Amino acid sequence: MTYRIKIGLLAATSLLIGATTPAKPLHLATLAKVAQVDERYQSYNIEMVEVTGGRFWAPYGGPADERYRQRPPLDLTNPRLIAFARNLGPAYMRVSGTWSNNTYLPAAGETVTAPPPGFKQVLQRRQWQTVVAFSKAVDAPLVTSFAVSTGVRGADGRWQPTQAQRLVDLTNELGGTLAAAEMFNEPNMPSLAQPMPPTYNAADYGADFRIFRDWARKAVPGMRLLGTGAAGEATMMKDPPAALGPQIASADILAANPNSLDALSYHFYGTVSQRCAAQNIGVARKDEALSSAWLDRTLIDYAYYAHLRDTYEPGKPIWNTETAQAACGGSPWAATFLDSFRYLNQLGALAQKGVQVVMHNTLATSDYALLDRDTMTARPNYWAAVLWHRVMGRVVLAAPSSPSPRLRLYAQCLRGVSGGVGVMALNTGTTAQTLPIGGALQAWVMRGATVDAGTITVNGQTPAMEANGTLTGLAPAKVQGRVTVPGQAIAFIAAPHADNPACR
Repeated sequence: MTYRIKIGLLAATSLLIGATTPAKPLHLATLAKVAQVDERYQSYNIEMVEVTGGRFWAPYGGPADERYRQRPPLDLTNPRLIAFARNLGPAYMRVSGTWSNNTYLPAAGETVTAPPPGFKQVLQRRQWQTVVAFSKAVDAPLVTSFAVSTGVRGADGRWQPTQAQRLVDLTNELGGTLAAAEMFNEPNMPSLAQPMPPTYNAADYGADFRIFRDWARKAVPGMRLLGTGAAGEATMMKDPPAALGPQIASADILAANPNSLDALSYHFYGTVSQRCAAQNIGVARKDEALSSAWLDRTLIDYAYYAHLRDTYEPGKPIWNTETAQAACGGSPWAATFLDSFRYLNQLGALAQKGVQVVMHNTLATSDYALLDRDTMTARPNYWAAVLWHRVMGRVVLAAPSSPSPRLRLYAQCLRGVSGGVGVMALNTGTTAQTLPIGGALQAWVMRGATVDAGTITVNGQTPAMEANGTLTGLAPAKVQGRVTVPGQAIAFIAAPHADNPACR
């Protein structure tokens, strides 16, 4: 075993110090600070329907027209799932999603076997207990949204906080933390929260939000108010299909109650998976996965919501509270190394813009998940997330100059090392690229046997998790002076002696 590991590291080292022509030095010591992100910047979602059980995105391979499939609740007591999540902490865990809009929580002692009128799902109290226990075990305070369907509305049609208060009380009783919340998941598409008042509009949302805001400030003063939590208004939902019903613009929502939020939140998906091809939005294309148009699409929605923030909530931070490769559960290739370029590029690009939190959807269910729920094994994006977590600190630096448009470089202060710099290199091209950095370095190179492989290696080793929750196969290669990033590979580089003053 020891012999094989040593050979693997030697092979990785020879790969890293290959003989391609070096680019200009990166000058890590002089990179300026451009932003600082939340310590829980990289976070994740567990959809409410994963907690309750219900009809979620169907695995591929079934009937051609199958969009949803009944799934049992995710076992949040699974020690392996807990260990995987713990290795991503500290993080935030958002429990929300479309299904949260119409989920009923029974009162203490109330027995409910079917959703009451005005609701579609039931969240049993014992299920929320497992959510809170999981949250505490993995150092991931909760972010959520609340029911808004007709079941929580009074005779006047206005939102009432009875269900929200019940969730808050139960969370407090269990010793949990509600760090932040949106009132409504994706309010730009109110038809997805059925049953809803048929003519629900921005004025209705504005009136509801005033009730929500005033209740939350008193009932949960430590919970940050996020909004609008809308999805894709500059890209995917710019021209929404009629089948999704009337839309409400975030601009109209925010104009009704300016300066009311603690942070502006939004959701981003590049487009939809083939499960939702019938909506005629356009599906994610595998042959475009490494293109600039696809990788930079996240910045279009960021700019749209940043403008709204500047107009209606000036000076407030921005959170991306739900994002993944494609809506509707992700494409089949969302579970492969090919999507790791998008996953990491989005983290790097949004950090450069000062976005405070990015919450991947989901941790463990459907094709876009970090983990395979059925086998409880890690997908490439999970290992990408672990390396980001280990290398990239909170202080964001100006991006180093790249020798090629196909090589995307991002830099942040090295986690846990004063003066050190961490570099992430995404080589979307087929030609190896050499980065002269100088000094003693550590490097982790992620590769797939093919770029769309479902598994990866790091420095020639296959990462895994042992029974005790320890991650293996992630040892860095020690490199002197320069790092070569193979074609269609990803590298993380630690320069502990960079001596960048912004990192001290």
